[in-house]
Amino acid sequence: MRAVFRHELSSYFTGVTGYVFSAFLLLFTGIYTMVYNLQSASVHFEYVLGSMSFVFLIIVPILTMRVLAEERRQKTDQLLYSLPLTMTQVVLGKFAAMLVVFAAPMAVICLYPVVLSAYGNVYLPAAYGAIVGFFFLGMALLAIGMYISSVTESQAVAAGLCFVVMLVNTPDRSINILKAEMPGPTVDKLVPKVQSTAKILYGIYFGLTVIEFVFLLFGGMPVFEALLTSFGTAGTGGFGFRNDSFASMSPYVQWVVTIFMILFGVNFNAYFLLLMRRFRRAAASEEVRAYFVIIGVAVVIITANIYSMYNGLGEALRHAAFQVGSIITTTGFSSCDFDLWPTLSKEILVMLMFVGACAGSTGGGMKVSRLLLMGKTVGKELKQALHPQVVAPVRMDGKVVNHETIRATNVYVAAYIFIFAASFFLISLDDFDMVTNFTAIAATLNNIGPGLAQVGPMMNFGSYSNPAKLVMIFDMLAGRLEIFPMLVFFMPDTWRRF
Repeated sequence: MRAVFRHELSSYFTGVTGYVFSAFLLLFTGIYTMVYNLQSASVHFEYVLGSMSFVFLIIVPILTMRVLAEERRQKTDQLLYSLPLTMTQVVLGKFAAMLVVFAAPMAVICLYPVVLSAYGNVYLPAAYGAIVGFFFLGMALLAIGMYISSVTESQAVAAGLCFVVMLVNTPDRSINILKAEMPGPTVDKLVPKVQSTAKILYGIYFGLTVIEFVFLLFGGMPVFEALLTSFGTAGTGGFGFRNDSFASMSPYVQWVVTIFMILFGVNFNAYFLLLMRRFRRAAASEEVRAYFVIIGVAVVIITANIYSMYNGLGEALRHAAFQVGSIITTTGFSSCDFDLWPTLSKEILVMLMFVGACAGSTGGGMKVSRLLLMGKTVGKELKQALHPQVVAPVRMDGKVVNHETIRATNVYVAAYIFIFAASFFLISLDDFDMVTNFTAIAATLNNIGPGLAQVGPMMNFGSYSNPAKLVMIFDMLAGRLEIFPMLVFFMPDTWRRF
């Protein structure tokens, strides 16, 4: 048993797994401590661990995915079983090694309440009670992950299954994960329990991904490529595996990806309403209707504009629909070099970069809902300018939008414009042309991927200097995680207590 323990423990630190695990856990603990305790001047360290329980979704698969799956893959499990050890001893040895790896960063975390107590009255029993509870929760989840690792030879499958199992048992704060994955003005609760809402939305997410995967397999795409495409489409991540993205793919595959890119850009609340057979409420969503109207108008105009460049209406329509779907959902796939299109088509694509998908979807950009609210707010101000005494509340889907939501939208747009202008100015020091610089910031801040000119679909961002790349890295993070969390990170008050 000791030999198994020592061998397993050394394997974690021979590679990077142990270090990545510890760094990830300590990083998030530090961030949440800064937000909850330092920035908010709170003495309740227990809130930190209670709020960051979602990290187990990441750290447990990292730690457990290889523990038995790799043994089975390399057939070394037979060697283990041939040793003068019982199955129980082998399992306990490996489990003990994982606990030591988990305990190492937890030992550092134990110092946090002591340090905080030097600056305030920290209730240590509650803090250390939370640490003990967090550790025991980790032990339980590690045991689950270890069992899952024992039923497969693939580390990837073990990690995926472990993530799904823990996801459906995550506490109610799982809504925060939803908000990170589906940024926008709101992520509504579909049912009274937030945990149930998260399960429903992630179930829809998973279901659409599986359906796309199956359709791609029907199109003759290899399993691995179909998985990559489905994951890249579902998360609107646009992770390509070919230099030409989807240009060499069959028309069938391009149409399938087009349809699912657009579907993943829809507010997932609408899918829930459809599943509940509330068709009228789903159809009444102003945001979803506006989203499809924008797509339809853009496709029609671009198809007419590029018709002469392709062999028939069908091909022009396919490329137009693919690029519109890719840009408005911020997926970033490409089926052709749209930088060669006429100016009108390229201008439409650039405008779609700023529109983005629906709130409550996996897409980026400003979101259709924000644009609708801005338009309705302008209309309200115009009415009140003509008739100062009139009461003209802003309504969305028949409901009055409260002032706080409107204020948050206006502030977001103001911050967006400021970041865009500052970033545009900073990267202009590299002396690229205006189209390249403008679309580079538009593509990064809105999480599109390709821009135009020197950062077009068949080009890349490699020519920019390192300082310019740092600016665009910030823009990508701000666009994906929403702007204000990133801005708060750079405020002096955030760091003043350190």
